[in-house]
Amino acid sequence: MVKNFDHLTIVVRDVDAAKKFFAVLGFAEAMSVVISGPPFDSYMGVPGIEAEHVTLVLENVSPRTEIQLLKYRHPEPLLDPAIRDLHRIGFNHVCFAVDDIEAEVAKIRAAGFHTRNEVMNFHARKLVFIEGPEGVTVELAQWV
Repeated sequence: MVKNFDHLTIVVRDVDAAKKFFAVLGFAEAMSVVISGPPFDSYMGVPGIEAEHVTLVLENVSPRTEIQLLKYRHPEPLLDPAIRDLHRIGFNHVCFAVDDIEAEVAKIRAAGFHTRNEVMNFHARKLVFIEGPEGVTVELAQWV
């Protein structure tokens, strides 16, 4: 039986920009290592893998919530030209619950990041999509 969400991994080209984005949401770097070699080749299914692996942790929450960033040194990462299209098959977006969506949107915009839409009300929540690292869509939700 699943107990809770553990982590989400995002492949990025610019680790610093991704860390800055997630820092605005309250994530802090917990560790950074390089993964490579046979155990990771096999586990990830990526022959010859060598990548920076940065773990970001959402501070002061339980259970532990992580975003893991991978920056491939080898092989070259594959671009997804449809990553911003929310009607494609597969992963759509990740959503984080917040206490004050307007305050979070103000912080995001002040840090130079962009929302994809205005805050809307839907099913007892206020919702907004944010343009995340590498075009990944991040949503914020405030239950009302």
